[in-house]
Amino acid sequence: MKKWIKIIIAILICQLAGAIGSIFTMSSIPTWYATLNKPWFSPPNWVFGPVWVTLFTLMGISLYFVWDKGAKNVRTPLTIFGIQLVLNVVWSFLFFGLLSPFYGFIEIILLWIAILATIISFYKVSKKAAYLLIPYIVWVSIAASLNYFILVLN
Repeated sequence: MKKWIKIIIAILICQLAGAIGSIFTMSSIPTWYATLNKPWFSPPNWVFGPVWVTLFTLMGISLYFVWDKGAKNVRTPLTIFGIQLVLNVVWSFLFFGLLSPFYGFIEIILLWIAILATIISFYKVSKKAAYLLIPYIVWVSIAASLNYFILVLN
């Protein structure tokens, strides 16, 4: 398979996960989420879309770098990546779909651990792939803090 096709597929896989997560998110932002007490560091709502599109693009490029190695030693890193991608969607479902900061917080901790495991496993295959996931874990750390304070304040 040509490299440019692989990179497009990898990015589309990640963007698809983001699109699925947004199904649960979009309807809750102007309604339920707008009514919540939020901490002082909560970003304005318009920031989330561009940040997530950027992060899912970086995740796709990272995925490509590992997938492109094509060796047997990438099966475990790709599996861990798939798990964290599913957990990303599940967080949107729990927090926004079920309107549950509690279950969202429990799950985002699992997501953070899965992202860290992905970074570590990707580092063994491609340092570039691992470094591209650093903004993602930073943003999820902020999101976890935001989730925690929303849980406490509401």
